[in-house]
Amino acid sequence: MSVDTKHKDLEGLRIDRSAMAEPSGPSPWAKSIIIGGIIVVVLLGIGALAYRFLLASAPEVEVVRATAEGGNVSGSVVLTATGYVIPHHRIEANSKVTGRVAWIGVEKGDQVKEGQVLVRLEDQEFRAQYDQARGAADSARAQVEQLEHGSRPEEIQLAEHNLSEARATAANDKINLDRTKNLFEQGVVSKQALDDAAAKYEASQQRAHSLEQTHTLAKIGPRAEEIARAKGSLTQAEGQAAYAKSQLDATVIHAPITGTILERSVEKGELLTGQFASAARPVFALANLNDIQADLDISQDDFAKLTPHQKAVVTVDAFPDLKWDGVIAEVSPEANRQKATIEVKVQILNPDSHLRPEMNTTVRFIADENKNTSQQQALGAFVPSAAIRDADGNKYVFIAFQGKAMKKDVKILSQRSAGALVSGLNGGESVITTTPEGLKDGDKIKIKGQS
Repeated sequence: MSVDTKHKDLEGLRIDRSAMAEPSGPSPWAKSIIIGGIIVVVLLGIGALAYRFLLASAPEVEVVRATAEGGNVSGSVVLTATGYVIPHHRIEANSKVTGRVAWIGVEKGDQVKEGQVLVRLEDQEFRAQYDQARGAADSARAQVEQLEHGSRPEEIQLAEHNLSEARATAANDKINLDRTKNLFEQGVVSKQALDDAAAKYEASQQRAHSLEQTHTLAKIGPRAEEIARAKGSLTQAEGQAAYAKSQLDATVIHAPITGTILERSVEKGELLTGQFASAARPVFALANLNDIQADLDISQDDFAKLTPHQKAVVTVDAFPDLKWDGVIAEVSPEANRQKATIEVKVQILNPDSHLRPEMNTTVRFIADENKNTSQQQALGAFVPSAAIRDADGNKYVFIAFQGKAMKKDVKILSQRSAGALVSGLNGGESVITTTPEGLKDGDKIKIKGQS
């Protein structure tokens, strides 16, 4: 190979410096965007770590939402209490006799009228016992009537005929005795014949005397003692018949009042025990739902705020927008020692189909007009007792707002069994119920259950 050819080959192996000078990576603008993004991510991470550190040091609290209450109730509310709707009179009916259910004519919720037949029991045995007792009473009654009416005319006439016959026989025997005596004195007949004639005459006299007494008794009638004894037997028989009739009637159970069936605890074919048996259970329960009350337990501390026949407004949880008028109808004569309460029953004056027994109810007692001339209820919000704090007689609460505790002064408008109606809140605020020791206005807080 010549020198020129080798020189050309070496020239082909040289690196082209001009090609390397041309840019092949990202532009400066792209580099600045990437660097800026990295800086933002780092700053966000640092901020998150700082936030977590600060939040972890904030105390954890529990909150409830304050409930706003409007001013649509005439008169000021002096006390609010909660309880249950109850019927004024709840009746639980049992079976008086033991028997098997033969027929049931009602279901739970049915409207019934007083005297309506609800349940029938099998009555074959009770009917047979009544028939037997009634027959015995009829027999005793006939015996008394027989004694009271005395002897019949035919019986008296028969007694007279028997007496006349006996007297005639006695007279004939007397003649025969006299004739036998004469013949004995003449020696014609024996001493035995005379004795036989005398005995026959004596028997005839005795029979005549007996029939005379019978005739007299027939005309007089039975003795008063016999009539009294017969009447006593009649009274006993009639009592047994009446008892058997009551047992038979008890196999048909009637509605004692007009009302609504609240509970039915038996089925056809079940054996019911009498009401005095230890295993007796109610057949059904019913009540008049047009006569219902609110049953409340009033704290002894609040009892002085109420007066007899005080007016009230009743609401239930199921229909919070509906209201019913009420008035105190009954106050328990004794307090409950364990709960430190007094039972108060409020009669609901205008009940309707919305109200049902055992519903949760809230009752607001209205101040008497002669004691409070204000006709507008102060606006406010209901908060639980645990949220209200006191500082030298000034009431206040803490509100959770944007991660901080805000102090809010309030004024108690009316006490309630579970809290108070206060002014200074509009309702809807998150009120702190568990305040850490030393919590101040503006301190950072963390709400329990929230990350």
